[in-house]
Amino acid sequence: MDEYIISLLGKVNYPGFSRDIVSFGLVREASLTGVKAFVKIELTSADPTIPQTLKQEIEKTLLESDKIKEVEVSIILKKGNSQSGHNEQENGYGHSMVKKIIAIASGKGGVGKSTVAVNLACALAKEKRDNDETLKIGLMDCDLYGPSVPLLIGTNEQPSMIEENLMAPVESYGVKVISMGLLVDEETPVVWRGPMVMKTIQQFAHNVKWDELDLLLIDLPPGTGDAQLSLAQILPLDGVVVVTTPQKAAMDVARRGARMFEKVEVPILGVVENMSFLMDENSQTKTFPFGQGGGAITAKSLNTVFLGEIPLHEDIRQGGDYGVPIVISNEESAPSEAIKTIGRNVLDLVNL
Repeated sequence: MDEYIISLLGKVNYPGFSRDIVSFGLVREASLTGVKAFVKIELTSADPTIPQTLKQEIEKTLLESDKIKEVEVSIILKKGNSQSGHNEQENGYGHSMVKKIIAIASGKGGVGKSTVAVNLACALAKEKRDNDETLKIGLMDCDLYGPSVPLLIGTNEQPSMIEENLMAPVESYGVKVISMGLLVDEETPVVWRGPMVMKTIQQFAHNVKWDELDLLLIDLPPGTGDAQLSLAQILPLDGVVVVTTPQKAAMDVARRGARMFEKVEVPILGVVENMSFLMDENSQTKTFPFGQGGGAITAKSLNTVFLGEIPLHEDIRQGGDYGVPIVISNEESAPSEAIKTIGRNVLDLVNL
């Protein structure tokens, strides 16, 4: 790519954001031949005004340079297709055979989002379709700085290389998994700036041979940083599930985090409330150490569905510590039943 053109494109922000299209990873080609500049952009957006707005802004910015007299902008839109799978890059691998892609997100850390994502994936992998075959589920761990999915789902197997630039995900409890935690030593910290985060997420999307999947779940880090913004542009998301706990601090941050997905036209499928209550197994009395009703309130404020509540239970924590999710170790328990119900609600929302 032409470095001069790239430097100019760094001044073009994605509509509605204070971040430029270069750091977003949208620029696929940038060249200068004589006085003519050529730019190729690839993006995922359900907003029909975005491509034209970007095209006009790119042309305006480049033509302000004395070296450029003519500009050609090519914009490629990637869109989901529930019948034939999502469009893919030329390599034909990655998510081309994935029917639906859903992100699991939270604004605040410590709400159990990864635990919910892992248990949800394992529960859905046991669901059967009309032909009595179980669903094919994948789980992409995009929490690059704190990848906990391998521990929670009980695997430390390193992904194998099928060929150059193509990895095979590992499998645990019927779920295909990729995570930075499987690629680096557990004692090695991931100290990266935004562009490296974006590049890794691109590789997880395009350089992992997921094969045919009914659903790919993506475990996001908390907040609204590089991983969330990059993912919204790299993959054609069918929706996002927001995880919160009942207390006000978690609710407020969850709402702010969810608003980011609204800005990039990703549907908010619903809200899950984790650590909702403690149940006394003898008296069946519930106590609410973190408050009550926060998930339903969050869902209402976001004009979306309340998908369900998951109780605070020691078996969930133990399952995470030992790599045996509760939906596997005790599938008849109250937390497991709650997670399975949430999973079925999600399937209904995305027509699976």
